[in-house]
Amino acid sequence: MAKKIRIAVVGIGNCFSSLYQGLHYYQDHDEDAYGHSIPGVMFSRIGGYHPTDFQIVAAYDVDRRKVGKYVGDAIFAPPNCARIFCKNVHDGPIVQMGTPLDGVSEYMQQQPEKYGFRVSNEDSAFVEQDLKDNNVDIMLNYLPVGSQKATEYYAFCALNAGVSFLNCIPVLTINNPLWEKRFIEAKIPYIGSDMKSQFGASILSQMIQELAFSRGMEIDFHQQLNIGGNTDFNNMMVATRLADKKKSKENVIKAQNVLRDIPFNDEAIFAGPSTFIPYLKDNKVAYFNVRMRGFGNAPVDLDIKLSVQDSENSAGVVIDAIRFLKVAREMGLMGCLRGPSAFTQKSPPKQMTYQDAYFECEELAARRLTNITSRQQHREDALRFMESENE
Repeated sequence: MAKKIRIAVVGIGNCFSSLYQGLHYYQDHDEDAYGHSIPGVMFSRIGGYHPTDFQIVAAYDVDRRKVGKYVGDAIFAPPNCARIFCKNVHDGPIVQMGTPLDGVSEYMQQQPEKYGFRVSNEDSAFVEQDLKDNNVDIMLNYLPVGSQKATEYYAFCALNAGVSFLNCIPVLTINNPLWEKRFIEAKIPYIGSDMKSQFGASILSQMIQELAFSRGMEIDFHQQLNIGGNTDFNNMMVATRLADKKKSKENVIKAQNVLRDIPFNDEAIFAGPSTFIPYLKDNKVAYFNVRMRGFGNAPVDLDIKLSVQDSENSAGVVIDAIRFLKVAREMGLMGCLRGPSAFTQKSPPKQMTYQDAYFECEELAARRLTNITSRQQHREDALRFMESENE
């Protein structure tokens, strides 16, 4: 029986609500007698770890409707609106008061109670010491988009406590060499940045690009518009919090050109959240328009509508990313994991094709060291960076 993966989470919002429900939902699910995978889960086992081999041991939020409650109750508190598919989850640690910093915008505090944030006046927890006291393996960052200072604060707490960091949001500074150097010096792995959903807009955009290029098509225009009614979309109505999010979503599309050395026009690529429609709740709807040219320059236009439950879509990938990190820790890997980051995130430090990223994840899931970029190339690159810094 695999040892439990001990997790701390920052931000008890919709995404974590779906993940926490999922940990209970899959308690009685396993591979069948023929080794077929668990419905709804990409990897049934990663390094021997099952989706339910998790233990949430610490949780932080700043909303007064969540702070002081058991995690299993806090996930259903406003402004959360994720679909409830597993009700009996009234357990877990008590949610402690986090450190707000830039995690809460003035706009979200002025929104109606059922849509906005209401900051607690409780004293902030001593996060670094709490991580040590709870023997945490991995810290999961689910802060609102635009929380750069808060993300970096929690990342420092994780580093100082020897805890791996899973950065689910588009704070892209976490990917740069300086941050990687810090994690390598701490001898721990991390994954970043900006979670790519199980079957969401970004992975679909990526696969459209890959398919078109593999079939000899020229792509003139790629547009991805997203609308939704959850807290994430409401928070992103503040334009100043959107820069990294838009960049991150467009990185997925542009990366496929860069990997094949195919020029692209910045003005012909657009991906990002468009507006907040409360009626939709956790339902995200994405609209794609891709204009291509094929044989003889013949035009091919593609229009697609994708409708998903946004938070469950995210949880389906986080449940794998956590296990990749745990196995990487046990194998002695350090720094930002290239393959798992490319597979699970929109803006990894190294973009890969879907096939290459998936192969690396399979290797890690089987605990094979051969051909794992995160074991070979990226650690060597990072060590060279550290040496150059010391010269």
